[in-house]
Amino acid sequence: MQRFQVFKNGEPASAVDMSGAYLIGSDGVPLRADIDFREGFVRCQKRTEGAAGLVLLWPIEGVGRVMLDTTRLPERKEPYNLHVELARGRLTRISQKREDWGLYDFDGVGELSDTLDEARDLFIEALKAQDPAIAASFADRALQRSVITGEKLSLFHADVFLGRRRQSNAFARRLFGCSVDLNASHDSYRGAIPKNFEFVTLPVPWRLVEPKEQEFDWAPVDSWVDWLSKNRVPIKMSPLVSFSEKNLPDWIYIWEHDFETVRDLVYEHVRRVVQRYGPYVTSWIVVSGVHAENTFNYNFEQLMELSRMTAALTKQLAPRASTIIELVAPWGEYYARNQRTIPPMLYAEMAVQSGITFDAFGLQSFVGVGAEGMYVRDMFQVSAMIDRFGNLGKPLHITGAGAPSDTTADEADAWGGALLPETGGQWHEAWSGKTQAAWLRCLYQIALSKPYVESITWSDLADVGKHRMPHGGLLGADLKPKPALEVLRAIRKDITGSATPATRRPKKPDQG
Repeated sequence: MQRFQVFKNGEPASAVDMSGAYLIGSDGVPLRADIDFREGFVRCQKRTEGAAGLVLLWPIEGVGRVMLDTTRLPERKEPYNLHVELARGRLTRISQKREDWGLYDFDGVGELSDTLDEARDLFIEALKAQDPAIAASFADRALQRSVITGEKLSLFHADVFLGRRRQSNAFARRLFGCSVDLNASHDSYRGAIPKNFEFVTLPVPWRLVEPKEQEFDWAPVDSWVDWLSKNRVPIKMSPLVSFSEKNLPDWIYIWEHDFETVRDLVYEHVRRVVQRYGPYVTSWIVVSGVHAENTFNYNFEQLMELSRMTAALTKQLAPRASTIIELVAPWGEYYARNQRTIPPMLYAEMAVQSGITFDAFGLQSFVGVGAEGMYVRDMFQVSAMIDRFGNLGKPLHITGAGAPSDTTADEADAWGGALLPETGGQWHEAWSGKTQAAWLRCLYQIALSKPYVESITWSDLADVGKHRMPHGGLLGADLKPKPALEVLRAIRKDITGSATPATRRPKKPDQG
């Protein structure tokens, strides 16, 4: 068992937020463990041997409440000081990334380096302290300085490489997109699209288009495809295959224990959708989140077979469109609670190594709600995470991004009921229109500075209908623009010289 001692104001802490806490092993892979807090100690009982690190939501003055991790630590009888180990973990990560980014001797980074040296000195004082409460106090100051400076270092790095990318005009043609609600068809909703986005991600949930076996309802998707085509807006369609409960039709559960039948049904579903919309879709998210949302508990080989079949069939039927495999919950914390899933990096590596025919990876980045994959991480962690998946040798699309603009309850369809933002942490300040806009600015700056990132999709156009993130739209429920939309337009102008998308060639649909 691992034990971590926790203090508050020099005394043993009486409470610690354990929501979302989990352990990690080598390569950051989550581990199964029983974790609780009692009498001033976080107790971690692993179900495997070996060293492990603790990840949990932690308050930091001036930063908010973010998920932080310790280094991997062996079991021992004496408790670890959690404050010290969190500071050690962050300083270690920053040192590694400074090496990766080549920022040790970079011009203009001197002040940040000085602050990191101060954090290191405070950490040394924490190690020297005999009283664990005093050690915790030094470590808290070291952690605050290192987290704040780590974010600044990430944004400094992003600013340098974004400038280089801008100078060489190395951006893809379609950078900025959004997802829409199929049932939101009024003009004021649709009218915001052509002047703000280069493409739209159009959902095509299986349970909607085939609510009963062999009974189809294409009308909502047809309506959007027709409108987008007439208004020259390129279409990205998602997902062809997903085993999340919100995507699967109820009737397919009859076959959940018959893999061969489900595979055949998936094949026919993919064939129908791609044949129907292939002429109008520029990009397909062929598989989404099967590594994490595995409703039927299929094994690794079965999931890889379905991924391979779907990607190959889509490429055969729509050879000119790009194909994307989407990774959800990129931190992989779900794996600590469900061993019938696959860690995201392992799934991504196998998709590349096993010869699946696809063009790019999609990656989601959501924050602000207490659900797996959506707990708040700071921008240093986000940048490092994007780098990890970008190193797989495939282009990368941020296929879903979102943060809330309010802290009140909201009906968000994807999560099945009212959820309170900030249950998943806080980034600098309480979630508001201003905070959402600042988070968007930082995320887009970091993502677009990476040479392998080809597009970013904001998950919700507006706070109406079925939206993924509570208060996560760029338009409010009244369809008025939020500050985040103005920031997005400013980013586009900075990159392309125009606040609005370029004129597109017309493309007329023929649904037949």
